[in-house]
Amino acid sequence: MWIIIRALGYFVEFLELMILIRVIMSWIPNARYSRFYDTIYSITEPILEPIRELMFRYFNTGPIDISPIIAYFLIKIVYLILVRILIGVVF
Repeated sequence: MWIIIRALGYFVEFLELMILIRVIMSWIPNARYSRFYDTIYSITEPILEPIRELMFRYFNTGPIDISPIIAYFLIKIVYLILVRILIGVVF
């Protein structure tokens, strides 16, 4: 069971790193035209797009996109809940 928890932790760290790289690359003018950015975009967009839609629908955040921040916290919360469930199954 600890292997599953550790693998889940690595996956969460990977997603967080991809979101951070995407945020940093969004500040670089020509980064959006690279293949690396396309890969990062395809990994992170399924996570960020629903959050962005909800933010647009219910909160007017203007030109500032805070979906990466919200995604980071949601990923952490889901991870902690899953770890608690998995630890509860073991003990």
